[in-house]
Amino acid sequence: MEENILKWEIFSALFVLIVGSLLHFLFKLSGYFYPVGAIAAVNESVWEHLKMGFWPIIFLSPIEYKFLKERVNNFAFAKTIAAYTIPASIVILFYSYTAILGTHLLLMDGLIFILAVIIGHVLSYKIMILSEMPNIISKISLLLIVFLAFIFILFTYFPPRLLLFRDSLTGQYGIVN
Repeated sequence: MEENILKWEIFSALFVLIVGSLLHFLFKLSGYFYPVGAIAAVNESVWEHLKMGFWPIIFLSPIEYKFLKERVNNFAFAKTIAAYTIPASIVILFYSYTAILGTHLLLMDGLIFILAVIIGHVLSYKIMILSEMPNIISKISLLLIVFLAFIFILFTYFPPRLLLFRDSLTGQYGIVN
């Protein structure tokens, strides 16, 4: 049983890496279609790159749940942990290495994305094979997913004037085209 869960988590990690990478370019490819900006990176800020790890999990989770619901515990909590861990890992790792080096390197940024996705999916897997948690945890998890989705969309169109949201190429905030 755990082997099947592990296979799905490996598939999910690969899906996040591939679809997340595509989301980096989707806004431009859409002709800067504003609604696409809700899920795709609209500039080169760290914030916009966090969506690359979040939205693919949200897209795949209903499908994954359909196949795993009878074999897995704590699915909503596991996916919520992954959806929060991936962006948090990216922020921590990115600002840590750039503070040390004084600059960012594209190769390091890519490796951080890969590492963050792996961390998120390892945690997700570990949570799914635990004993079943109280149902309230799943309900809270779903609320936390909705909250993070709302924040990603809101701050895409109305970004705070903080470093996390500043486009590293233009110095601007929000949709830049």
